[in-house]
Amino acid sequence: MLSRRTVAMLLVIGCCVVGAGIAQNQPQTLAENWNDFIHYLKIGRFDLAKGYGQAILRSNPDPAEVFQLVEENRQGYDLAMRVAETAHDDELAQLTQELLAVIDQGRFLRRTEPKLIVEEIRRLSTTPRGKMMAIRRLKDAGEYAVPYMLDAMAEAIRNPAFETKLSDLIEALPQIGRPAIRPLAAALQMDNDKLKAEIVRALGAIRYPHALAYLKYVVENAESVDLRALAGESIRQIDPRTANTPAAALFYQLGEWYYYHNESLAPAADVSFANIWFWDEQASKLQRVEVDQAYFHELMAMRCCEWSAKADAKFGLAIGLWLASFFQAEATGLPMPEYFGENHAGALVYATTAGPEYLHQALTRAVNDRNAAVALGAVEALATTAGEKSLMYTLGPAQPLLQSLAFPDRAVRYSAAIAIANAGPREQFTESRVVVQILAEALAQGEQAAAAGEPWTAELAESYSLRSADAMLKLAVSRNPVIDLSLAQPALIGATKSPRPEIQMLAGQILAYLNSPNAQRAIADMALAQANEMDVRVAAFDSLVNSAKLNGNTLPDAAVDAIYVLISTDQTDPILRAAAASAYGALNLPSQKVKDLILDQAKS
Repeated sequence: MLSRRTVAMLLVIGCCVVGAGIAQNQPQTLAENWNDFIHYLKIGRFDLAKGYGQAILRSNPDPAEVFQLVEENRQGYDLAMRVAETAHDDELAQLTQELLAVIDQGRFLRRTEPKLIVEEIRRLSTTPRGKMMAIRRLKDAGEYAVPYMLDAMAEAIRNPAFETKLSDLIEALPQIGRPAIRPLAAALQMDNDKLKAEIVRALGAIRYPHALAYLKYVVENAESVDLRALAGESIRQIDPRTANTPAAALFYQLGEWYYYHNESLAPAADVSFANIWFWDEQASKLQRVEVDQAYFHELMAMRCCEWSAKADAKFGLAIGLWLASFFQAEATGLPMPEYFGENHAGALVYATTAGPEYLHQALTRAVNDRNAAVALGAVEALATTAGEKSLMYTLGPAQPLLQSLAFPDRAVRYSAAIAIANAGPREQFTESRVVVQILAEALAQGEQAAAAGEPWTAELAESYSLRSADAMLKLAVSRNPVIDLSLAQPALIGATKSPRPEIQMLAGQILAYLNSPNAQRAIADMALAQANEMDVRVAAFDSLVNSAKLNGNTLPDAAVDAIYVLISTDQTDPILRAAAASAYGALNLPSQKVKDLILDQAKS
């Protein structure tokens, strides 16, 4: 029998087990799951930590509520961050990263909640401590606080009895700091000069150079003398050296900072999108448009260039930068933002309209930066519209298009060579041999693999083969004196054996213009090859006719005899027989050959 003490111990253990079972059946709160997750991370029981982390995610928690838990336990959040970055358990690291993403979403929702922002604006005019806390939270809200603060300031200007004092709003606005610059700059388009004056003062007090261009635009264009003077004073607060720099040049400089992703212009990193701000004249309010961060900098660079053009229509550098920015934005593969509108044309349309000067600006930038997307866009636009003089344009000490012939990306090299060939240059240039070599490479490269980072496909390869062949044919037909196509003869002869009929026929047509026995024999071989399609063989005989007219007969007797066999038998397809007969005649053979043909058909 069991002793009383043993029985008592078993009862206690049983109660604990039953209690544990009941506890496991009861769902834990979000706070309990979070605290247990952090606890087991601390003690290194990662297997248990994963269970509580999964429970949090399965519950589809309110991100704002999760963020509230983080604010109450910052050490736990820091521990989770370290685990996400250093954990050797891949499953735990992934799980922790997903939890951190929920926390980031909660942080964003918390600091951008309009109701909370409006409440903090009201607190500005309560107690000194209330003002201090309100400014801190408005600063945390960043750019999202600016529209509500401007609305409050406009109301305070209209109504001195407004619940928040104008002086408190004026004090708080510049303390938001750098994130306030973009919405404040957009708001300078308002027609409320009293409020605009406070925006100008705030931009000067923030003291970041990103505001200089917008302030100088006010100096150059505002009707109010006082406003112009105030903007000039704000410029001197930020950087007195720029006081005499035109707004167009300052906008161009700002555009370049955006184009090259200057870190000081980066949007908030806790969300995947960024904000572009506009001033809605009808509603007299700021309008926020969310765009993907992948092309935010390029879109802002375009806007800066547009403002540069508004400031000075003759400041042409902004056009080249605008085109480069648009090409780079399109290279992301993302749909353009809604504010572009349904009928907004693509970058290539604007590029071809802009003309060679601005395209060469964009191309020079791309060549220097090794930016394939921009270089390719600029070259393709030049190929569409530019003639020889435009293509050989010199910008400073360099010729951008000729520099593109040495670009690392093959598509850029091929497009540049095709553009030059299509322009039909008549004046000698050093790189003419390089053009032929690249055209030959483009013709023959169909099976080449893509290099690292190149978006190379079979369709793209075929496209460049055809475009290269077309360009060479134009050079051949025009008897171009600059670009020597004989350097491409090996590639052209190889193309006569291509599995693509279009390439075969184009190669034969080009070879017809080369004064070379090997070129003529390759055409004849293509015409005589029974494996080729009928259209290819007929086209080859037509090319042989052209070659014979231009260069005379350079075929060996065996080839001539093979053509004779096709003509002399009624088993040959009538169309092919007629094409072969034309070629035979064009070869202007000795009388013995023609006599044999006549006698072979004679009946007596």
